[in-house]
Amino acid sequence: MPSIRRAESARMQSSINVTPLVDVVLVLLIIFMVMAPQLRKGPDVRLPETAEPRDQAELTPIRVSLDEHGKMWIDDDPVVAERFSDGLLAAAHGDLGARVVIQGDARLPVGDIRKTMLAVEAAGFHGVGLLAERAGASARGK
Repeated sequence: MPSIRRAESARMQSSINVTPLVDVVLVLLIIFMVMAPQLRKGPDVRLPETAEPRDQAELTPIRVSLDEHGKMWIDDDPVVAERFSDGLLAAAHGDLGARVVIQGDARLPVGDIRKTMLAVEAAGFHGVGLLAERAGASARGK
């Protein structure tokens, strides 16, 4: 009978215990999660504080319109090119952070729109939006 017991004990176990492997992987994951923010490169910057940050969704943009003849309007008021900067500042109430969007007639040369964009930047505003109609919107009645 001793030979039968030797045969049973001599058999190899074919299942693998994955519990230690899972433990090691979870420990490594936690270590990387803790260390990842500290590996960020770049200088430490202390941001300025503000009492009331401006919400961009609440701001109504200043609309600059150009008709097919190149005449300009700021919102609904016509303006001559020589007084464009003053009119833009007046519409923004002196706030150079106001958003400005340009809507130009499709028949205008692109150069005229570009000149208007440069005039907006020369007035001290940063960034200009362009309004366009979605292709096929007029055919669908939109």
